[in-house]
Amino acid sequence: MCGIVGVVSNAPVNQLIYDSLLLLQHRGQDAAGIVTQQDRKFFMHKAKGMVKDVFRTRNMRALPGSCGLGQVRYPTAGNAFSEEEAQPFYVNAPFGIVLVHNGNLTNAQALKAEIFNTDHRHINTESDSEVLLNVLADELDKATRGKPMRVGDVFTAVRAVHKRIRGSYAVIALIAGHGVLAFRDPFGIRPLCMGRSSEGTVMLASESVVVDGTGHVFDRDIAPGEAVFIDLEGRVSAQQCADLPRLNPCIFEFVYLARPDSVMDGISVYQARLNLGETLAKRVISTVPPSEIDVVIPIPESSRPSAMQLAQLLGLPYREGFVKNRYVGRTFIMPGQAVRKKSVRQKLNVIGSEFKGRNVLLVDDSIVRGTTSREIVQMAREAGANKVYMASAAPPVRYPNVYGIDMPTVEELVAHGRTVEEVRQIIGADALIYQDVDAMKQAIGQLNGRLSGFDASCFDGVYVTGDIQAEDIARMNASRVKTVEDEADTSRLALPNHQGD
Repeated sequence: MCGIVGVVSNAPVNQLIYDSLLLLQHRGQDAAGIVTQQDRKFFMHKAKGMVKDVFRTRNMRALPGSCGLGQVRYPTAGNAFSEEEAQPFYVNAPFGIVLVHNGNLTNAQALKAEIFNTDHRHINTESDSEVLLNVLADELDKATRGKPMRVGDVFTAVRAVHKRIRGSYAVIALIAGHGVLAFRDPFGIRPLCMGRSSEGTVMLASESVVVDGTGHVFDRDIAPGEAVFIDLEGRVSAQQCADLPRLNPCIFEFVYLARPDSVMDGISVYQARLNLGETLAKRVISTVPPSEIDVVIPIPESSRPSAMQLAQLLGLPYREGFVKNRYVGRTFIMPGQAVRKKSVRQKLNVIGSEFKGRNVLLVDDSIVRGTTSREIVQMAREAGANKVYMASAAPPVRYPNVYGIDMPTVEELVAHGRTVEEVRQIIGADALIYQDVDAMKQAIGQLNGRLSGFDASCFDGVYVTGDIQAEDIARMNASRVKTVEDEADTSRLALPNHQGD
C-alpha cells in the first residue's frame, strides 16, 4: 500500500508534489520521497518518516525542475528500516530512469535471479520496486537498441514488461530528458488516474483526491494494462499494452484504504461505503432485532459512512462514542501484544455517556487480527454498556493479500479457520455480524457496470492473477516487512489522520 504521484508542468513542481503527498499520506507513513528533473539532471530527497518530517525548507529548495515524481511508502516486503528502500528508485541506463511503484510483484524472486543471470543487472535492495525498475530499464534498452528514444519504443517496452512481471503494479517513471511514463497492471488492481490544469500541467496520482485537492481537473483513470507517456511539453500519448486487460480493482480500496472523497475507476468511495452500510443493515436485522439496539456507534474513521447509512435504515440513533487522538501517530517499536492493546487506548478514547446503560452496535470497516476489536469491545463494556454488538462492513478476512496490502499471515487472521461464533467469543461481543462476500461485491460493483469483477482475495481466497499457490503465499509471508520481533503496531488505528479527517 503506497501512494504515488507524477507531474509534468511548465513551472516548478516541488511544492505541488509535496502537497500531493500530503493528500496521499493515508496510503503510507513509513517513508516519503520526491525526485525532480532540471536540464536532464535528477534531484532527489527521500527518507523514513511522514511527509512533513522528511521535507524541510532546505530539502525543498534542492528540488528544482518542472517535472517530477513522489511517493509515500507503507512497506509490505523488504526491510522497513532501510532508508535505501524508500522510493523513488534510480537507474542510470538507458537514459536515466527514476520510478515509483504502488503494488506488489508476485514473481519478484524469480525476476531477481533472471535479471542477474540474463540481463546482468544488479539489485541492491530487497524491494520489488527496484526489480520492476530494472525490468523496465532492460526492456527500454532492448526497444531503443542504442538509438534515440521514440514514444513507440516506450510502449514496446511496457508491453514486454507486462509479459515478464506478475502481480499488482501502478507505476510512474521519469525518463531523463524525455518525459513521464505511467502504466497499470492488466487487472487494474492498484489505482492510477490522470488530471490536468488550465495552465497545461498534467498530473498522475493514485487517487482523484490529489487531482481535486491541488486545483486540477480530473481527466480519467488509467485503464488496466494501459501505458501513458507525457513528454516534457505536456503532450500525452497513450496505448493499450496488455493482451487481455480486464478491470478487477482491489475491493479493499473501497472498504478501507482510499479516502472517501476519492473516485476510483468510476466509483465514489463514499458511495461505496454507504452501499456497504445498506447491505450490512439487512444482515444486522437477521441477527439482532433493531428493538434490542439503542445506538449505532462507528469505530473511527472509515466506517462512518457505513454506520450512518445502517443507522438511518434501521431507524436508530447514530452517535460518536469514540474520539481518535490524531497526534499519536505510529508506534514503531512495541514489545508485544500487551503494548499493542495499550496503544489502542492511546489512540482511542470513549465518550462514556454514549455507552452507559445502553445496548450499543459498534460498526467497523473490517476485522483483521481481532486484537483491536477485542480491546474496543472491552472499552465499551468498561464505559457501562449493557450489551456490545459488533458489525463489520466487510466480510471475514480469511486469506492473506499478496497484491500490496500489509495483511498478516493466515495464523494471525482471527477469522481464518474459525466460525463467526468462534470469532465472536474471541473479541468478546454479545453478537457479531459480518458483511456477506457476494453482497459486498454487488453493493460496490453496481456503481460501475464496466468492472470485470474485483480482487477480493483477502475475503474469498481467489487471486485474480491466477499465479498464486500455497507455496507462493508462504514465500511472500517469509519476505514480509519485519520490524523488531515483527511487533510494530499495524492495527488500522495506527494510521494517523486516516481518510484525511
